[in-house]
Amino acid sequence: MQLIITDAWLAKSRAIHLTGTKLVLAAVLASFSLTLVAASLYHWVFLKGAREGWPVIGTLVRMVVKDEFEQRDRFMRENLDLLAGKLGEMQAKLTQLESLGERVSGLAGVNPDEIRSKPAQGGPLVSGRPLTVEELRATLADLDRLTAQRTDLMTVLESRLFEQKIGNMMIPTQQPIAGASLGSLFGWRIDPITGRSALHTGLDFEADRGTPILAAAGGVVVTQEFHPEYGNMIEIDHGNDLITRYAHASRTLVKKGDLIRQGQKIAEVGSTGRSTGTHLHFEVLVQGIVQDPQKFLAAGSKLAPRHVAGLALSGPAQYRAGRR
Repeated sequence: MQLIITDAWLAKSRAIHLTGTKLVLAAVLASFSLTLVAASLYHWVFLKGAREGWPVIGTLVRMVVKDEFEQRDRFMRENLDLLAGKLGEMQAKLTQLESLGERVSGLAGVNPDEIRSKPAQGGPLVSGRPLTVEELRATLADLDRLTAQRTDLMTVLESRLFEQKIGNMMIPTQQPIAGASLGSLFGWRIDPITGRSALHTGLDFEADRGTPILAAAGGVVVTQEFHPEYGNMIEIDHGNDLITRYAHASRTLVKKGDLIRQGQKIAEVGSTGRSTGTHLHFEVLVQGIVQDPQKFLAAGSKLAPRHVAGLALSGPAQYRAGRR
């Protein structure tokens, strides 16, 4: 490449020959020089204009600063929207936990207000620096994982407690006659009719004719009939090979196959069958063996289903009761 340089009157001229290497170096130097000039001009114009209050420069500076603030505000709003969404999810989980806590506390016999009460707190105030967005996000993530774990745990506890409560409802812990006094207890006695020693296979509850007879536990009616010795009789199967028997009723209010809940009125007191007066004869049988009903009635809600087998084989009541 050849450059020809002349003076103003075209009297003198000079030719410069540029090879490839010289041309590249010249381009680099020219670009570097232009960059330095532009940077210097920017520095001088904008800083001097900003200091001295040039209208155009001030407007440009304000536009640049405004754009930066708008970008920051947009970034903060986006992050705050994400955090607000996370906070909403956590509030929903906390509401679910509170509902689970109330149900679990009800099954466990605990007052829900005691769980919701805020514990006492105090101590000297030591202020710290404000949390950054990243720290706040990490804290929310940890709290989210913790609430998820607590929700799973409470769900399992609710299921276990519900199973236990259902099991307890299927065990004869309800008094079959409210407020009645006991007559003959379970065990050997002098038979009131024959005058000889005989095993009394249940409990006698003294009550007036027509007094409601209540189911000692939930279950299914498997027998509703008139028996020569038991009179009007009802048998309820509670599962786990456990049956309760109610005898001498004046009338029965349920039939075979009915589903019975604990405490439901199933009959009325009478004196049918082999009886000397109005009363309820109440029996408990486990695997066909009569047991002392007082062991079950006294146990109440503390009795768990797994204890039934132990009750069935304890005491002197290992007598298989047939239809006498």
